[in-house]
Amino acid sequence: MMPVWLGRPGQGKCIEMKKTGGDHNIRDQIQNLVRAYYQETFEGKEFVPGKTRIPYAGRVFDDAELVTLVDAALEFWLTQGRYSDSFEKNFGKFMGLSNCCFVNSGSSANLLAFMALTSPGLGAKAIERGDEVITVAAAFPTTVTPVMQYGAIPVFIDVELSTCNADTRFLEEALSPRTRAVMLAHTLGNPFDLDTVTEFCRKHDLWLIEDNCDALGSRYKDQMTGTFGDIGTSSFYPPHHMTTGEGGAVYTDNSELAGILISLRDWGRDCICPSGIDDTCGRRFSGQYGSLPPGYDHKYVYSQFGYNLKATDLQAAIGVAQLEKLPTFIERRRENWQLMRDGLSDLGHYLILPEPAPGSLPSWFGFLMLVRQEAPFSRDEIVAHLESRGIQTRMLFAGNFLHQPCFDHIRSSSDSYRVVGDLVATDEIMRSAFWVGVYPGISTAMAGYMVDSILEFAQK
Repeated sequence: MMPVWLGRPGQGKCIEMKKTGGDHNIRDQIQNLVRAYYQETFEGKEFVPGKTRIPYAGRVFDDAELVTLVDAALEFWLTQGRYSDSFEKNFGKFMGLSNCCFVNSGSSANLLAFMALTSPGLGAKAIERGDEVITVAAAFPTTVTPVMQYGAIPVFIDVELSTCNADTRFLEEALSPRTRAVMLAHTLGNPFDLDTVTEFCRKHDLWLIEDNCDALGSRYKDQMTGTFGDIGTSSFYPPHHMTTGEGGAVYTDNSELAGILISLRDWGRDCICPSGIDDTCGRRFSGQYGSLPPGYDHKYVYSQFGYNLKATDLQAAIGVAQLEKLPTFIERRRENWQLMRDGLSDLGHYLILPEPAPGSLPSWFGFLMLVRQEAPFSRDEIVAHLESRGIQTRMLFAGNFLHQPCFDHIRSSSDSYRVVGDLVATDEIMRSAFWVGVYPGISTAMAGYMVDSILEFAQK
């Protein structure tokens, strides 16, 4: 017998692990110990109003994630492997798309999605430096950053206060002879006007990237967001709809783009063999590529200027378990959002409360509120009240990204970006918007406590 300690030092217990022959017996025992460890360490935490902090988001898991994580660790493959293959296949199936590329973060997913559209292999449709991409400034930075880092020109349009999504009335005004793409996010899970945006892109032969990082599981007219555009992206950072720790995905039904995405993710290589596999095509040493010597090893032929954005099999193992829970996570987010919306419905004279986009069924990332100018309190005051009561809050990401310090050295430059109109609503969001969580770790009691805390402050 071998003693094994479960739980935190001084708080757990010691049990005995049998020494038996066979890899599977040992593996089964390890998995059983992991399940016991989960029960000992993570279960049974009770919510105490005013004392238990309510985060805006976080990871929700049980012993299944720990078991698959340890199972992958025992194989010690580490890089992309069988769990990655399984996750890509099943996530693509969930989205209803033929191609899914698992990457190391949602930010990398956005980078990869944009850079795929710059590939010379796309011919005249490839985005070149100096070309324009329509987007919004009321966004998370990584929806915009790849555009600027490449040397393309983001064109910022305003948003609607009711949804904090792109105000599509400005699309035609934003159009120029150099416009090549639209790259927009579904704000906090609320779909942007996909009918208008997709029609605009079709009319003008533009690429559409859907940043779906905050909207996994949202539907627009009964179709998954992230599947309307040429490429969709997701993030699996712990606050998101499901998690792999760090991690993200890029997905598409366009087989040409799928090949470019995989190549760019994997150093830009031309070879399609997975890690550890050689000569899938049977012509590893018989091809002619560029001006390389004939028969140069195809494993070291690079058709793109790429990256290494692969995730690990450890991350994918967590994702495999999380994906099974995703439908339940989505439903719980909707329930929590509705509890908040119903509970605060009488505060419309003080707060602009969120509304689902017409024709949509959002998978909400958070509950967004804007303090009206005529309210007897400011955003800072209500946020301070909620934080003092253990309720974590967040601003709407960058507010107006153009006011962020990273723009200080380029604000006077006329060729780095373009702005359509005055971004009045975007500035209002920067000044008055905040949000609280609706993630599946928030219980009905927690949601009720958040509602009561907001009502108590507003009705003073």
